[in-house]
Amino acid sequence: MPVEVKYMTKKDLRHLSRKELVDIVYEMTEEDGGTGDISHEEVNRERERINYRQRFRRVLSSTIGILVVVAAVAVLVSTLFLPVIQVSGDSMEPSLHDGDILVLYKTKRYTYGELCCVAWQNKLLLKRVIGLPGDIIRMDPDGTVYVNDERLDEPYVTEKSLGECDITFPYQVPDGMVFVLGDHRSTSIDSRSTVIGCIAYDQMIGQVLFRIWSSNNA
Repeated sequence: MPVEVKYMTKKDLRHLSRKELVDIVYEMTEEDGGTGDISHEEVNRERERINYRQRFRRVLSSTIGILVVVAAVAVLVSTLFLPVIQVSGDSMEPSLHDGDILVLYKTKRYTYGELCCVAWQNKLLLKRVIGLPGDIIRMDPDGTVYVNDERLDEPYVTEKSLGECDITFPYQVPDGMVFVLGDHRSTSIDSRSTVIGCIAYDQMIGQVLFRIWSSNNA
């Protein structure tokens, strides 16, 4: 210690931490060979206990700091690159169910058959990409879909239906837009209806990357 114990006043001692006080007592018991009222072993145990608490606090503080950074990075990644959304409604059944939680991948590149999330009138809609710019879309009265005169194989559709449709076929997808349909054709409102129509690329929020929780298995 920089100042010998015998010269310390009560005011000096009040400014010392518990660890510093224990260290002083430890040095005193070490000097007198443990012949005083307090045993050297007792003081040493107290020193070890205090040191352990300090190490624990340092580790805890470091761990909390790491967790805060990880959480901040996760929020940033989720916001900028991998948004997480929850399905609402049945327009994508049986592929997706009401309450499912999905992770999206933000991209401007889409291809046939991909599940995507689109923005429409301050709402988020989940649909499937059927036609790209310039494609010719046609649907039979029974709900069979043709893209550029080729019949579309749709294993994800369990019940075909023309659904709510007020556009004239054959229909050409405008430049810079995507033709989308819901898998539950009888209830989905999508590009067959002029209420929604084709979706512009700047309305595309992202492609469905994977499902992290399914309400169907709850």
